[in-house]
Parts: sequence; structure tokens; C-alpha cells
Amino acid sequence: MNTHRLADAWLVLVLAMAFGASLAAVHAALKPRIDANKLNDTMSQVPMLVPGATRGERLVVADAPLYRAVDAAGMLVGWVVPASGQGFADRIEVLVGLDARAHRLTGLYVLDQKETPGLGDNVTREGWRTQFVGKPTDPPLQVRKGTAQAPHEIEAVTGATISSESVTAIVNAAVRRLREQLAAGTLR
Repeated sequence: MNTHRLADAWLVLVLAMAFGASLAAVHAALKPRIDANKLNDTMSQVPMLVPGATRGERLVVADAPLYRAVDAAGMLVGWVVPASGQGFADRIEVLVGLDARAHRLTGLYVLDQKETPGLGDNVTREGWRTQFVGKPTDPPLQVRKGTAQAPHEIEAVTGATISSESVTAIVNAAVRRLREQLAAGTLR
């Protein structure tokens, strides 16, 4: 009886390793395509996230991508900062649109999330994301349960306060990083 269980255990281990290796191989093979699709999605969102922008120019600053949002004449009208952080269920990836001086938010787009369906995934809904548009970046944003009453407050998604707080923290971190880079004179 014990020999039969031992054989079953080995079979389970071998199958788990084979499936794990297969998934890793598929991910490695598709990673360039996944990255290209994310870049295309990001570039298509730049004009939507920064009013007046017609296209984005990709920069890499401190090993992190950043997008200059420029108008038809090539003049800077704002920035799009990719950022990510831990949500309730998994990582949340967003694009944060900011004006040229990083004093106001101009847009928010959720690139990827795996939050609870029907609750936390509501952070992707346009109605929730639009409350970020026009918000000042100083002081940092705060989540409020119920109706936001101050200019720096964001109304939490009902039943998904952690997801709301996560997105807000990601936005605050992205703004802080961009403002530090602008203050240091590393961006033009």
C-alpha cells in the first residue's frame, strides 16, 4: 500500500515539474510579444491621458520607462508614467498622466490587474478613474470611504477599499518619482 502511494507521489511531482517547465517555456517564448503589446497599449494611451498630446516619446530614466507626451509640433505637454504595486489580489499596473510640471493629474489608465471580479476590478472603470483627472499632486492623494470632500481625496470603490488604496498609493509613488526627476533636472 505504501509503495503505491509513493509511486503516486512521484507521478504528481513529475507532472507538476513538467507542467511548470512548460508554462515557463511558453512565458519565455511569448515575453517579447507581451512586452510589445504593452508598449503599443501604452503609446496608444498617451494622447488619451494627456490633453493636447498627439504622441508619446519613450525615455528610460534610472532603468525605468517614462513617456514624454508631446503635441503635433513636438512640444512637451505632459508626462505618462508607468507604475505598479501590490493590490489586494495581485500586482496592479497603471499609466499615470501628468501635466508638464507634474502639478496636476491628467489621466489614469489601468494596464493590468487581477483584483476580485465585481469589486476590486472596478478600479478599471472609467467612472472611477476619471475622479483622478484634474487632481493636484500636492498634497498626496488620499482615499476616502464615501464621497470625496477635499481636492486631494479619492472616493474608494465600494467593497474594495484595499484596491482603491493600492491604486492611489501607486499614483502617489509615480508622482513623487517624476517630481524628483524634474527637480533634479534629469528630464526635459
